[in-house]
Order: sequence, then C-alpha cells, then structure tokens
Amino acid sequence: MELKIFDNKQKVAEAFSAYFANVVKGEADFHVALSGGSTPKIVFDVLAENFRDTMDWNEIHFYWGDERCVPPTDDESNYKMTVEHLFSKLSVPKENIHRILGENDPKSEALRYANLLEINLDRVEGIPQFDMVILGMGDDGHTASIFPHEIELWNAEDHCVVATHPDSGQKRVSINGKVINKAKTVVFLVTGQGKAEKVKTITEKAEGFKQYPASLVQPESGDLVWFLDRDAASSLS
Repeated sequence: MELKIFDNKQKVAEAFSAYFANVVKGEADFHVALSGGSTPKIVFDVLAENFRDTMDWNEIHFYWGDERCVPPTDDESNYKMTVEHLFSKLSVPKENIHRILGENDPKSEALRYANLLEINLDRVEGIPQFDMVILGMGDDGHTASIFPHEIELWNAEDHCVVATHPDSGQKRVSINGKVINKAKTVVFLVTGQGKAEKVKTITEKAEGFKQYPASLVQPESGDLVWFLDRDAASSLS
C-alpha cells in the first residue's frame, strides 16, 4: 500500500492524472474501471485539459466500477458525469466506452455486464482482470457500491452484483470485490475531512476496520495506491 498526500482536491486530481498518463503510456488496449464522485469529476477535467493531445485515447477502454440504476441522462448517472467532464472534450471511440446500462432491470444488467467483462478482459483464475480500477470511498467506508450493511456482496459468486443504498434504497450495479482485487492496479481517490476517520481506521487497520468494505481492497498481485488530500489524511498517525 502506498499513500500519496497532497494539499487539496485539485492537487490530488493533477497528481493522479499525471500518474494515470504514465501508467497508460505505451500500453495497448488499457482497460480501466472508473468511479463517480466529486474528485473523479475534477480528474476528468484535468485529463481533458492537460492530456487531450498527449495520450492515445484510442488505446483506452472505459468501464465503470458501479452505476446508479438511472437513465444515462439522469444527473445521478456516473456515465453522464463522465461524458460531461471527459468524453465530450476528447475523441474517444464509441466502441471503447462500455457503460453499465442503468436504465435496465438491475439483475439482468448485472448479468450482462459481468458477461461483457468476461468477454473483453483477460481472466485470471476465472476472474476478469482490469489494468486499473479507480475507487472512491464514502464516509461510511463503502467503496464501489458495496456498503457495510451488504458487505457479503464483496465475495459474491457473480462478477457484478445488485446493491442497495442503505438510506435511499436506490439500486446500483457494482463489480464485486474479487474483480477489484484481481486488478493490476487499484487506486483510491479520497478527499475531504469527512473521510479522515475511516482513512485512518482502514489504512492503519485499527479496531473494527474489517466492517468497512474499503478495508477489503487488497490487490492479490497488483499495486494499491491511495491519493489523499490533507483533510482526508489529517487523522493519520
């Protein structure tokens, strides 16, 4: 595990964007699972502005680690956010964009997306392997859309699961923990004071850390890198 700490959310976005560009450089057919949230939104802006002409976007295939079960035109859609802040500013081939169809029946879509991953990605021990999975973390310690009250979904048999938000009851389609931990690189983008307690508990393996899905992110043979701002890192020892 590597912790990278920066002054603010903007600096996190700039540092991760440079890191991402470096990892992708020279790779053919790089497969990445994106995250939603406020920090990725800034990352996408930085990538579009600073790396539009220096990265080969034809070589990158985009997926999502999770998606809310809403149409792609809905403001809550992770896909819509990515279009507005990244794809609309770049020339990404349509065939390189593999969205979760949030408007479809959740169970059927989870099965379809799992099958898509099996077809498009190399499999290691039967599990699809991303080159990179980008994750956020909620104030409650959830990641992707695996929440503490449904932590058993982490090790579900199916590569994709249907999760339920604990407060709103909204359905979401999410990759499971086995897919996350099989990735070559996993990156957390975590910012804000509200995340500080969970960051400390999880990264330092303090009492009770195992109740948080984010603590289960332990890539089997790949890298795990946390990009934090000073607020999110403020409680670290």
